[in-house]
Amino acid sequence: MKKMLRRQLKKQKGVYAVEFAIVATVVFIALFACLEVSRLMFSYNVLTEASRRAARLATVCSPDLSASPTAPAALQTLALFDGTNIGPNISTANLTIEYLQLDGTTATSFDKIDLVRASITNYQHTFVVPGLTFQINSPDFVTTLPRESLGRTRFGVTVCT
Repeated sequence: MKKMLRRQLKKQKGVYAVEFAIVATVVFIALFACLEVSRLMFSYNVLTEASRRAARLATVCSPDLSASPTAPAALQTLALFDGTNIGPNISTANLTIEYLQLDGTTATSFDKIDLVRASITNYQHTFVVPGLTFQINSPDFVTTLPRESLGRTRFGVTVCT
């Protein structure tokens, strides 16, 4: 009887290590997935803030509509946290700042500007979990604000660069 019990115990040797390996794999993948979802939410919050910040800067800084109806690259860089790498890999290619009339058409002159719209588009987030990597296309982040001073004050013109 004792001999038979010992044989059964010998056959079971290492079972706990195998069980731990299986369970630990699932637990660690779930843990890293939670961390990645948290990183995704942080990236989305940074993109929302960048859109809001770009629209706010465009409403209080003087636009130069002579070259194009969109904001200059210097204003876009300033809106994207002045080039600091605070969060996701976003560039000025993803940010568009437009000056609009009330009907949504592009304003062609300074006196026709009623709204400012900042959009962050075509951003892709890389989702990385051990054994699983893929790109997530993010939604567009758009902020529209009514015009404010547009850089014109009683003291002169404010140019944000």
